[in-house]
Amino acid sequence: MTEETLLEFPCQFPIKTMGKSCDEFEIAVLEIFKRHVPDLAEDAIKQRPSGKGNYIAITVTINATSKAQLDAIYMDLTACEHVAMSI
Repeated sequence: MTEETLLEFPCQFPIKTMGKSCDEFEIAVLEIFKRHVPDLAEDAIKQRPSGKGNYIAITVTINATSKAQLDAIYMDLTACEHVAMSI
């Protein structure tokens, strides 16, 4: 049985992750993405601080190859103690 998805792979897929503005958050998020997307390009990563600078949003646009890859990335992000939210 294959899982159905509305996406056609491969495709460009942006994933936004938010957390407290600290080095540990940025390092953890980038390690997770590099684990699942070994050929991640530097220009695929965009960062934006919150208005007061307490939080940061990191958007990474990947060349997604499968639903399983996306599921694995979201599972690792959810399990990361530094990540407040991923969408």
